[in-house]
Amino acid sequence: MKKFVLAATVAALGALSLPAMAQNIAIVNGKAVPKARADLLISQIAKSGQPRSPEMESKVKDEVVLREIFMQEAEKRGLAASNDYKAQLELARQSLLIRELFADYAKKNPVTDAEAKAEYDKFKAQAPSKEYHARHILVKTEDEAKALIKQLNGGAKFDDLAGKSSIDTESAKNGGDLGWSTPDTYVPEFGQALSQLKGGEMTQTPVKTQFGFHIIKLEEVRDAQFPAFDDVKAQIVQRISQQKVAAFQEELRTKAKTDYKFSN
Repeated sequence: MKKFVLAATVAALGALSLPAMAQNIAIVNGKAVPKARADLLISQIAKSGQPRSPEMESKVKDEVVLREIFMQEAEKRGLAASNDYKAQLELARQSLLIRELFADYAKKNPVTDAEAKAEYDKFKAQAPSKEYHARHILVKTEDEAKALIKQLNGGAKFDDLAGKSSIDTESAKNGGDLGWSTPDTYVPEFGQALSQLKGGEMTQTPVKTQFGFHIIKLEEVRDAQFPAFDDVKAQIVQRISQQKVAAFQEELRTKAKTDYKFSN
Protein backbone atom coordinates (compact mmCIF):
# COMPACT_ATOMS: atom_id res chain seq x y z
CA MET A 1 0.00 0.00 0.00
CA LYS A 2 2.85 2.37 0.86
CA LYS A 3 4.55 1.59 -2.43
CA PHE A 4 1.32 2.35 -4.29
CA VAL A 5 0.92 5.70 -2.53
CA LEU A 6 4.56 6.58 -3.20
CA ALA A 7 4.26 5.70 -6.89
CA ALA A 8 1.08 7.75 -7.20
CA THR A 9 2.73 10.72 -5.55
CA VAL A 10 5.73 10.60 -7.89
CA ALA A 11 3.45 10.34 -10.92
CA ALA A 12 1.42 13.31 -9.73
CA LEU A 13 4.52 15.43 -9.21
CA GLY A 14 5.78 14.48 -12.65
CA ALA A 15 2.47 15.48 -14.20
CA LEU A 16 2.59 18.81 -12.41
CA SER A 17 6.13 19.52 -13.62
CA LEU A 18 5.37 18.94 -17.31
CA PRO A 19 3.46 22.22 -17.88
CA ALA A 20 6.14 24.11 -15.93
CA MET A 21 8.93 22.62 -18.05
CA ALA A 22 7.00 23.50 -21.20
CA GLN A 23 7.20 27.16 -20.12
CA ASN A 24 10.99 27.04 -19.83
CA ILE A 25 13.69 26.77 -22.47
CA ALA A 26 16.35 25.46 -20.13
CA ILE A 27 17.62 25.29 -16.58
CA VAL A 28 20.95 27.05 -16.04
CA ASN A 29 22.71 26.35 -12.75
CA GLY A 30 19.37 25.51 -11.20
CA LYS A 31 17.61 28.64 -12.51
CA ALA A 32 14.86 28.42 -15.12
CA VAL A 33 15.13 30.31 -18.40
CA PRO A 34 11.48 31.16 -19.27
CA LYS A 35 10.19 30.61 -22.80
CA ALA A 36 8.49 34.03 -22.57
CA ARG A 37 11.93 35.62 -22.67
CA ALA A 38 12.65 34.08 -26.06
CA ASP A 39 9.14 34.90 -27.32
CA LEU A 40 9.68 38.56 -26.49
CA LEU A 41 12.99 38.69 -28.35
CA ILE A 42 11.49 36.89 -31.35
CA SER A 43 8.62 39.40 -31.52
CA GLN A 44 11.08 42.31 -31.41
CA ILE A 45 13.11 40.82 -34.26
CA ALA A 46 9.94 40.17 -36.28
CA LYS A 47 8.95 43.84 -35.89
CA SER A 48 12.21 44.83 -37.58
CA GLY A 49 11.10 42.94 -40.69
CA GLN A 50 13.06 39.70 -40.35
CA PRO A 51 10.83 36.73 -41.16
CA ARG A 52 10.20 34.18 -38.42
CA SER A 53 11.74 30.81 -39.17
CA PRO A 54 12.87 27.70 -37.26
CA GLU A 55 16.49 28.77 -37.79
CA MET A 56 15.83 32.24 -36.36
CA GLU A 57 13.96 30.80 -33.37
CA SER A 58 16.81 28.37 -32.69
CA LYS A 59 19.37 31.20 -32.73
CA VAL A 60 17.20 33.28 -30.38
CA LYS A 61 16.98 30.40 -27.89
CA ASP A 62 20.76 30.04 -28.02
CA GLU A 63 21.10 33.76 -27.36
CA VAL A 64 18.65 33.74 -24.45
CA VAL A 65 20.38 30.83 -22.70
CA LEU A 66 23.81 32.42 -23.26
CA ARG A 67 22.53 35.67 -21.78
CA GLU A 68 21.37 33.80 -18.69
CA ILE A 69 24.80 32.22 -18.30
CA PHE A 70 26.55 35.56 -18.67
CA MET A 71 24.08 37.41 -16.40
CA GLN A 72 24.54 34.87 -13.65
CA GLU A 73 28.30 35.32 -13.81
CA ALA A 74 27.96 39.12 -13.75
CA GLU A 75 25.67 38.96 -10.75
CA LYS A 76 28.03 36.53 -8.99
CA ARG A 77 30.78 39.11 -9.38
CA GLY A 78 28.58 41.83 -7.87
CA LEU A 79 28.48 43.95 -11.01
CA ALA A 80 24.74 44.60 -10.64
CA ALA A 81 25.51 46.68 -7.55
CA SER A 82 28.19 48.81 -9.21
CA ASN A 83 27.59 52.53 -9.70
CA ASP A 84 28.58 52.32 -13.37
CA TYR A 85 25.98 49.63 -14.05
CA LYS A 86 23.28 51.55 -12.21
CA ALA A 87 24.09 54.71 -14.19
CA GLN A 88 23.93 52.88 -17.51
CA LEU A 89 20.71 51.15 -16.45
CA GLU A 90 19.12 54.52 -15.71
CA LEU A 91 20.12 55.90 -19.12
CA ALA A 92 18.70 52.79 -20.80
CA ARG A 93 15.47 53.15 -18.82
CA GLN A 94 15.10 56.76 -19.92
CA SER A 95 15.76 55.91 -23.58
CA LEU A 96 13.25 53.05 -23.58
CA LEU A 97 10.57 55.11 -21.86
CA ILE A 98 11.01 58.03 -24.25
CA ARG A 99 10.91 55.67 -27.24
CA GLU A 100 7.66 54.19 -25.92
CA LEU A 101 6.21 57.69 -25.48
CA PHE A 102 6.73 58.60 -29.13
CA ALA A 103 5.71 55.16 -30.39
CA ASP A 104 2.48 55.47 -28.40
CA TYR A 105 1.85 58.95 -29.82
CA ALA A 106 2.40 57.73 -33.39
CA LYS A 107 0.07 54.79 -32.80
CA LYS A 108 -2.69 57.01 -31.43
CA ASN A 109 -2.23 59.64 -34.17
CA PRO A 110 -1.97 57.59 -37.37
CA VAL A 111 -1.53 59.16 -40.79
CA THR A 112 -4.80 59.02 -42.70
CA ASP A 113 -5.11 58.15 -46.39
CA ALA A 114 -6.41 61.68 -46.99
CA GLU A 115 -3.30 63.22 -45.40
CA ALA A 116 -0.99 60.97 -47.43
CA LYS A 117 -2.84 61.72 -50.68
CA ALA A 118 -2.75 65.47 -50.03
CA GLU A 119 1.01 65.33 -49.49
CA TYR A 120 1.43 63.28 -52.67
CA ASP A 121 -0.61 65.78 -54.69
CA LYS A 122 1.52 68.64 -53.29
CA PHE A 123 4.75 66.90 -54.34
CA LYS A 124 3.33 66.13 -57.76
CA ALA A 125 2.23 69.73 -58.33
CA GLN A 126 5.71 71.01 -57.44
CA ALA A 127 7.57 68.46 -59.54
CA PRO A 128 8.94 69.52 -62.97
CA SER A 129 6.65 68.52 -65.82
CA LYS A 130 9.44 67.67 -68.27
CA GLU A 131 12.52 65.46 -68.27
CA TYR A 132 15.58 66.06 -70.41
CA HIS A 133 17.98 63.57 -71.97
CA ALA A 134 21.31 65.38 -72.14
CA ARG A 135 24.97 64.87 -72.99
CA HIS A 136 27.86 67.11 -72.04
CA ILE A 137 31.57 67.60 -72.47
CA LEU A 138 33.40 69.07 -69.49
CA VAL A 139 36.81 70.72 -69.85
CA LYS A 140 38.99 72.89 -67.63
CA THR A 141 39.25 76.06 -69.71
CA GLU A 142 36.95 78.22 -71.82
CA ASP A 143 39.38 78.10 -74.77
CA GLU A 144 39.25 74.29 -74.79
CA ALA A 145 35.46 74.42 -74.81
CA LYS A 146 35.37 76.94 -77.67
CA ALA A 147 37.75 74.80 -79.74
CA LEU A 148 35.53 71.74 -79.23
CA ILE A 149 32.39 73.69 -80.18
CA LYS A 150 34.13 74.66 -83.42
CA GLN A 151 34.91 71.00 -84.15
CA LEU A 152 31.34 69.96 -83.40
CA ASN A 153 29.92 72.63 -85.69
CA GLY A 154 32.33 71.35 -88.34
CA GLY A 155 30.81 67.87 -88.22
CA ALA A 156 32.65 66.10 -85.40
CA LYS A 157 30.54 63.63 -83.43
CA PHE A 158 29.57 64.74 -79.94
CA ASP A 159 30.00 61.32 -78.32
CA ASP A 160 33.44 60.86 -79.89
CA LEU A 161 34.75 64.18 -78.57
CA ALA A 162 33.18 63.55 -75.17
CA GLY A 163 34.98 60.22 -74.91
CA LYS A 164 38.32 61.81 -75.85
CA SER A 165 38.18 65.20 -74.15
CA SER A 166 35.70 65.31 -71.24
CA ILE A 167 37.19 65.33 -67.74
CA ASP A 168 33.91 63.92 -66.44
CA THR A 169 35.31 60.42 -66.86
CA GLU A 170 32.13 58.64 -65.81
CA SER A 171 29.87 60.17 -68.48
CA ALA A 172 32.75 60.22 -71.00
CA LYS A 173 32.61 56.41 -71.08
CA ASN A 174 29.13 56.76 -72.62
CA GLY A 175 29.81 59.63 -74.99
CA GLY A 176 28.94 62.26 -72.40
CA ASP A 177 25.49 60.74 -71.80
CA LEU A 178 23.85 61.99 -68.57
CA GLY A 179 20.62 60.04 -69.00
CA TRP A 180 17.16 61.40 -68.22
CA SER A 181 16.79 64.05 -65.55
CA THR A 182 15.20 67.40 -64.75
CA PRO A 183 17.07 70.73 -64.91
CA ASP A 184 16.80 71.26 -61.15
CA THR A 185 18.98 68.20 -60.47
CA TYR A 186 21.99 70.00 -61.93
CA VAL A 187 23.85 73.06 -60.67
CA PRO A 188 21.86 76.22 -61.57
CA GLU A 189 24.04 77.38 -64.49
CA PHE A 190 23.90 73.97 -66.14
CA GLY A 191 20.18 73.49 -65.55
CA GLN A 192 19.29 76.92 -66.89
CA ALA A 193 21.30 76.41 -70.08
CA LEU A 194 19.80 72.95 -70.60
CA SER A 195 16.21 74.16 -70.23
CA GLN A 196 16.75 76.76 -72.97
CA LEU A 197 17.70 74.16 -75.60
CA LYS A 198 15.43 72.30 -77.99
CA GLY A 199 15.80 68.66 -78.90
CA GLY A 200 18.99 68.11 -80.94
CA GLU A 201 20.45 71.52 -80.07
CA MET A 202 23.81 72.23 -78.43
CA THR A 203 25.06 75.23 -76.46
CA GLN A 204 27.10 77.52 -78.71
CA THR A 205 28.96 79.20 -75.88
CA PRO A 206 30.71 77.38 -73.01
CA VAL A 207 28.64 77.08 -69.82
CA LYS A 208 30.76 77.87 -66.77
CA THR A 209 30.05 76.08 -63.47
CA GLN A 210 32.06 75.25 -60.37
CA PHE A 211 33.31 72.14 -62.19
CA GLY A 212 34.70 73.84 -65.28
CA PHE A 213 33.32 74.65 -68.75
CA HIS A 214 30.54 72.56 -70.30
CA ILE A 215 29.26 71.98 -73.80
CA ILE A 216 25.70 70.72 -73.43
CA LYS A 217 23.64 68.86 -75.99
CA LEU A 218 19.95 68.12 -75.53
CA GLU A 219 18.96 64.84 -77.16
CA GLU A 220 15.20 64.88 -76.45
CA VAL A 221 12.48 65.95 -74.02
CA ARG A 222 9.60 63.94 -72.56
CA ASP A 223 6.84 64.33 -69.97
CA ALA A 224 8.20 63.70 -66.49
CA GLN A 225 7.63 60.21 -65.08
CA PHE A 226 6.03 60.58 -61.64
CA PRO A 227 5.55 57.49 -59.44
CA ALA A 228 2.03 56.27 -58.69
CA PHE A 229 0.59 57.08 -55.27
CA ASP A 230 0.51 53.44 -54.14
CA ASP A 231 4.20 53.04 -55.02
CA VAL A 232 5.31 55.83 -52.66
CA LYS A 233 2.50 55.81 -50.09
CA ALA A 234 4.58 54.00 -47.45
CA GLN A 235 7.40 56.57 -47.68
CA ILE A 236 4.93 59.46 -47.52
CA VAL A 237 3.17 57.99 -44.48
CA GLN A 238 6.51 57.53 -42.72
CA ARG A 239 7.52 61.11 -43.52
CA ILE A 240 4.25 62.60 -42.20
CA SER A 241 4.39 60.41 -39.09
CA GLN A 242 7.89 61.67 -38.34
CA GLN A 243 6.70 65.24 -38.81
CA LYS A 244 3.83 64.66 -36.37
CA VAL A 245 6.15 63.21 -33.74
CA ALA A 246 8.56 66.13 -34.22
CA ALA A 247 5.69 68.58 -33.72
CA PHE A 248 4.64 66.69 -30.57
CA GLN A 249 8.20 66.89 -29.24
CA GLU A 250 8.29 70.64 -29.87
CA GLU A 251 4.91 71.05 -28.17
CA LEU A 252 6.17 69.27 -25.05
CA ARG A 253 9.33 71.38 -25.02
CA THR A 254 7.37 74.62 -25.42
CA LYS A 255 4.85 73.80 -22.68
CA ALA A 256 7.42 72.62 -20.14
CA LYS A 257 8.08 75.01 -17.24
CA THR A 258 11.86 75.22 -16.97
CA ASP A 259 14.53 77.83 -16.43
CA TYR A 260 16.82 76.08 -18.89
CA LYS A 261 17.61 77.90 -22.15
CA PHE A 262 17.91 75.56 -25.15
CA SER A 263 20.69 76.30 -27.61
CA ASN A 264 18.30 76.22 -30.58
